[in-house]
Amino acid sequence: MTSRIDLYYWPTPNGRKITVMLEELEEPYDVKYINIKRGEQFSPAFLTIAPNGKIPAIVDHDGPDGEPISIFESGAILQYLGRKFQRFYPGDERRRTGVDQLLFWQMANLGPMAGQANHFRNYSEQRIDYAVQRYTDEVRGLYGVMDRHLAQEQFLAVDYSIADMACFGWIGQHANAGLQLEEFPKVQRWFETIAARPAVLKAIEVGREERKRQKRVAKDERRAETMPARGAISTEHVPRQTRSIKLGRSKANVAPGPSSLAVAMRRPPWLSIMERQIDRPTPMPFALVV
Repeated sequence: MTSRIDLYYWPTPNGRKITVMLEELEEPYDVKYINIKRGEQFSPAFLTIAPNGKIPAIVDHDGPDGEPISIFESGAILQYLGRKFQRFYPGDERRRTGVDQLLFWQMANLGPMAGQANHFRNYSEQRIDYAVQRYTDEVRGLYGVMDRHLAQEQFLAVDYSIADMACFGWIGQHANAGLQLEEFPKVQRWFETIAARPAVLKAIEVGREERKRQKRVAKDERRAETMPARGAISTEHVPRQTRSIKLGRSKANVAPGPSSLAVAMRRPPWLSIMERQIDRPTPMPFALVV
């Protein structure tokens, strides 16, 4: 089947929301990597699709009335895909409202607070105890809300939905916020249930090897910058270690090398538009981690 959806992506909690959804839908898609460490999210071509300069974003070549449409913001993408394919997003108003309120709870609370906690705990050049304590406590309180809610339901909105997909990647970052899932047994049960889903396992792998490849490229570039002048003798030897991971079969089609954004320039303007902790997220120069 020919892919009709381009996913502009980097493997972060927000990015994984969309790979999980697309893998659950079993719809083919093309991955266009946007390396946020290199600032590719600020390129003019990508800003045509996502004016806020954040991943993820999609271009659906078979949008409304058969015309292409570009969409940014992970919550809006989840809702769009749920409506289009009529899966994981209820059609009746009462059940859909139940999903929406938990989706927006994640967008407005869980994601931003967990991102701030991660930044001040792990990446801030200056340790600010007040900020560390404040955002860690905020995240702990949100986990408590979720734990109490899940005492009554297997999933966040009765049935497995885009609300669960939205929260999953951020709960996978619990260690970065200074929390242990054992403190929240209902959340832990929920997280392990979702992490075992075959589509989620595939989604988690999307982009893992690309991020490693780009890290190696960056390392080689730094090494080249510090390389002794030609003819000089260096006594330092830095062994290079690599590790390969066998990827599960995914619906994602990934072109090797840097992503091409040429397609974005032909798209309409934007208005017409963990599982457990796997690895450390890409350090960001600002507080809110995407």
